[in-house]
Amino acid sequence: FVALMKGYNHFTLIIIFELKVPVNRKTLSSIPAPRSEPTQPTMSQNGALPRHEKVLTVDTMNANVKKVEYAVRGPIVQRAVQIEKELIEGVKKPFEEVIKANIGDAHAMGQRPITFFRQVMALCAYPKLLDDNKFPEDAKNRAKRILHACGGNSIGAYTTSQGIECVRQDIANYIKRRDGGVPSDPDNIYLSTGASDGIATVLKLLTAGEGRTRTGVMISIPQYPLYSAAIAELGAVQVNYYLNEEKCWSLDISELERSLKAAREYCNPRVLCIINPGNPTGQVQSRQCIEDVIRFVAKENLFLMADEVYQDNVYAEGCEFHSFKKLLFEMGPEYSNKVELVSFHSTSKCYMGECGFRGGYMEVINMDPDVKAQLTKLVSVRLCPPAPGQALMDLVVNPPQPGEPSYNAFIKERTDVLSDLAEKAKLTEEILNTVPGISCNPVQGAMYSFPRIDLPERAIKEAKARSQAPDMFYCMTLLEETGICLVPGSGFGQKDGTYHFRMTILPPTEKLKIMLNKLKEFHQKFTQQYS
Repeated sequence: FVALMKGYNHFTLIIIFELKVPVNRKTLSSIPAPRSEPTQPTMSQNGALPRHEKVLTVDTMNANVKKVEYAVRGPIVQRAVQIEKELIEGVKKPFEEVIKANIGDAHAMGQRPITFFRQVMALCAYPKLLDDNKFPEDAKNRAKRILHACGGNSIGAYTTSQGIECVRQDIANYIKRRDGGVPSDPDNIYLSTGASDGIATVLKLLTAGEGRTRTGVMISIPQYPLYSAAIAELGAVQVNYYLNEEKCWSLDISELERSLKAAREYCNPRVLCIINPGNPTGQVQSRQCIEDVIRFVAKENLFLMADEVYQDNVYAEGCEFHSFKKLLFEMGPEYSNKVELVSFHSTSKCYMGECGFRGGYMEVINMDPDVKAQLTKLVSVRLCPPAPGQALMDLVVNPPQPGEPSYNAFIKERTDVLSDLAEKAKLTEEILNTVPGISCNPVQGAMYSFPRIDLPERAIKEAKARSQAPDMFYCMTLLEETGICLVPGSGFGQKDGTYHFRMTILPPTEKLKIMLNKLKEFHQKFTQQYS
């Protein structure tokens, strides 16, 4: 027969002859088999190897990863980075700089680090500075204690997977002080690479089942996109419950009940996630609300995750931070012996703003001992959280005390940062509420405002024509015309037919005023253009 074989860039004609010759089978069996030679790749005429499909393609990769979205660093931010490069290259724009109000990165927005923290971190990183008399003795003592707990007295060494023991002890002491004497066990503390790492790890433990038994994770809408991203990556089921915008983004138990009942038709809801103070909505939940949530999870047998990374960021009069753990134990053994709770904290927010150190911790309460052993095993796979982040976390929970050399300066710096944020929270609310078509709830806490914007029907149609969410179209136009980088509300979730954006309150006060006034002018112009 004759066969045509298709090569890389030519055809090869192969002719095979079938010969009918008498063969002595005995003789044939005595002929040794030919040696097996290594197969060489067939070369094309130009000497190139044949092309092969990539092993990893978008079609063959993990399908769950493709479902992951993270609006805080999404298309808007990517375009902002491009514009910054264009400005450096001399491209003319109607503005001179990009103002990134999209992410809670305090130091990037000009906030100064706390002196004591940086002194101790410098001493830990370069111990020879311990001989320098420019550093106060309390900073040296903290650094010596941390270094003594590290292998080889070096912050560059691996630590235990759960975290440096003395750091966990200091965290437990801090929690006990914060919660009015409620005991905390260092063995229940796990250091993490920021709070995000801890949250993803706990969600991994909780995700199980298939189909209608697949784990459902109840998250607030609007939500911080870390949660939806982690849920998508794990292949769990996102279960939305909506915060009440008309009541300053409060949480209604009736809404939790509605959401849970509906979700049980298609998955197995096992965990409720709460962010308090809220991100992106800036609300601070009341004592009554938190107690109601605890009763709800106890009644419905749900695991509770409390994201409390903004616990020092409370500004509004009459508002106060209450930790879920404190109220859980105040409610008595009926709840404190039953409810499974994990709470999270971080070095990235509050008055510290030390995002880049990636320091954080979680405390587990009432976790099954066998599950806890699995958690310890799981975190050990990553060896340990960054030692510098652990050291900084230690300083947050064990800052200068009265009578120590650094105490007065520390208190002043801490107070100044929080007072400045409170002023900017009020300023943001006041200016935004002067703009027709923008309504902003009080920024009770955290670092963000999440105002609602009214968009003309023509703008909505234009956005759909561009295959964009209407508030994405709004924010992208804002960026191109003013250099202000915000995140559209669609990246956090919102009720159908409503539109929002998230904006940090972190820029310096004068720059924040400029930004808010530019935003006011833009909104009026945008509304007129599409009316």
